[in-house]
Amino acid sequence: MTTVKNIYDYINSIAPFDTQEEWDNSGHLIGDFRKEVKTCVMALDATKKVCAFARDIGADLVLTHHPIIFGGISDVKSDSAVYTLANAGIAALCAHTNYDAANGGINDSLAAILGLKNVVHLEDTLIVKGELDTQMSIDDFAEYVSDTLDCAGIRYTDTEKTIQTVALGGGACEEYTELACQNADVFITGDMKYHAMLDATENGYAVISAGHFETEYTAFMMLKKKLEELFTDVEFIDAKQTNSIKTV
Repeated sequence: MTTVKNIYDYINSIAPFDTQEEWDNSGHLIGDFRKEVKTCVMALDATKKVCAFARDIGADLVLTHHPIIFGGISDVKSDSAVYTLANAGIAALCAHTNYDAANGGINDSLAAILGLKNVVHLEDTLIVKGELDTQMSIDDFAEYVSDTLDCAGIRYTDTEKTIQTVALGGGACEEYTELACQNADVFITGDMKYHAMLDATENGYAVISAGHFETEYTAFMMLKKKLEELFTDVEFIDAKQTNSIKTV
């Protein structure tokens, strides 16, 4: 019999929860640690739609990358995602920044998706660095990233620099821009604000803002196969979450 704690302990063994950033809220957030898990729904975010799906199929656990409880909450109304899970007796686990930084976690998985070789972690950061098989222009590489990650839209700085070494941090990692660009030809992250990209341009840095969802969803779902191989009595279901933030 697999319990919520068994799955928690496995994630803790590959991405220790005590390595999460101070501001994060990864871990066991809702429900009974001892609850048996027969069905686990996985998604990037525990949205109302995802939680309603988990309730409707009788799931025992929702496992997400982003915390369902992030910062203080002042109430839990009946139309909230938290209420939906708690009222249905569904547990919730989250593996966020601890899984970003882990060996084999979000950023290693993203590097694998992009076909990077010789991947290393930049010390004391969430960032990894790898190499392309062949050099590319920034235009060609941005197109490659967009196609590979199925990006709804992509922004990047204009540069004559040839791209071969790549630093990346899925999600929102713009605070690492300077360090990443000092160690690689280009830095890919999910969310980068306009002024941060402008500063990068002024400093001669090549950066690509490829989308928060796009840089994390598929990478997080690579955890599903690992869990299926270990917990053979549990059905792990991809909630088939799509990016609800549209571009035109």
